Amino acid sequence: MTRIRFRRCLIAVTLTAALGLPLTVSLKAADVQPASAASSLGAGFRTGRVTGYPIPRFVSLKSANAHMRVGPSTDYATNWVYSARGLPLEIIEEYGNWRQVRDADGTSGWMFAPLLSGRRTAVVGPWMDKPVALHAAPRSSSSVIAELAPSVRLNLKQCDGSWCDVSLQTSRLSGYVAQANLWGAYPHETVE
Repeated sequence: MTRIRFRRCLIAVTLTAALGLPLTVSLKAADVQPASAASSLGAGFRTGRVTGYPIPRFVSLKSANAHMRVGPSTDYATNWVYSARGLPLEIIEEYGNWRQVRDADGTSGWMFAPLLSGRRTAVVGPWMDKPVALHAAPRSSSSVIAELAPSVRLNLKQCDGSWCDVSLQTSRLSGYVAQANLWGAYPHETVE
């Protein structure tokens, strides 16, 4: 769209809003997403306007030093500095090269997209009162390898909707954790 057409469109929208008139928009067939594509994401999910990936979705922190900002630009102030490579984050919005993310504690802000990785990680649910069992097999009757404290960081190898095959980020210990005890995988989500 040329700059002049954009200005005319912006002026028309501003005048329409100022006068309290209903705004009508013409859409092309390419602008409308088929119902089947939207429904395949499931309830509560939508398609990201920049990447086309589902939102929300989990990612992990690629960088060992990442600034979470108030807004989607380096012009905005830094809220937090994350220094935990592999920390799971949930993308809740996209804007250009910026992603609005939320951490396991519920803190949200904007991060530069290249600081994030599609590699899936998780933490033991910070809401857990007791340690969570790391099992030798994906069933509660299997032997317990270790007890994991809340907020322990894990690499997700795969999840079947009930159990996740995980490994600790800080050691070679691996096993299975009930998916409901993790923050970094949605309930009943399969991860491959």
